[in-house]
Amino acid sequence: MGGDMQRFARQLTLDGFGGSGQERLCEATVLVAGVGGVGGAVATYLAAAGVGRLVLVHPGALEIPDLNRQTLMRPDRVGDPRAACAADTLRAHYPDVMVEAWDRDLFDPRLPGLVAGSDVVVDARHNFPERFRINRMCLDLGVPVVFAAMNTTEAQLLTVTPGDPCLRCVFADGDPQWDPLGFPVLGAVAGTVGCMAAMEVIKLIARFGEGLTGRLLSFDLWDMDFRSFAVSRDPDCGDCGAYRSELYRMYRREPTPIGARTASPGGSDEPLQR
Repeated sequence: MGGDMQRFARQLTLDGFGGSGQERLCEATVLVAGVGGVGGAVATYLAAAGVGRLVLVHPGALEIPDLNRQTLMRPDRVGDPRAACAADTLRAHYPDVMVEAWDRDLFDPRLPGLVAGSDVVVDARHNFPERFRINRMCLDLGVPVVFAAMNTTEAQLLTVTPGDPCLRCVFADGDPQWDPLGFPVLGAVAGTVGCMAAMEVIKLIARFGEGLTGRLLSFDLWDMDFRSFAVSRDPDCGDCGAYRSELYRMYRREPTPIGARTASPGGSDEPLQR
């Protein structure tokens, strides 16, 4: 990212952050899976902080009920792909950030290549099958992932780096009764957990502060009750248990420094926009 470091002057004075932290942000690539109410807030504040490249993955077109929480969307874009709309808004506000838009779900065969080219992934999708898919991919590729979820006035946050308890350790079977399109959504709740997820990503990349690894943060904005629970690895976990961990040690690639990953989505298809 070229340009004007004056834009970041107020954050450069943070203890433990400074110029080196900003440089790492500017060189980093973050994939945001889901750019609705939660993911849109994540992408906004990562772009504002100076993350150099954002890869937005979200299937489907914008609908009117999305507008109560999806702040990167505009009423005149109803019917357009949400990934493209989000990317356009981010580029207008943060022209130095490289933004790619992919109108795809997380089962698309090109997604592992996009994950492999990212320094950190944020999962802001609304269903367990896709969340478990991204959990498995990030474990296999050694890419840190931040999970952010909300329902009514409640929200949860979990950060997973290689060797930490993963999503399936905490929610082994997901929630078979979960209706991904029927739960109540208040924009302020989605925005709150999205901002917190963005902060987790910034801490991971800039290497400052204390991350949420090994803990599940759960809160309810109904009464402002915030709680943090220690979580542990499940040795029988199908995603990171003993057998999977041995395969990971045998076949994983060497860790790549932040900013040095290169996306290789496979195939010749291009994103909607760059």
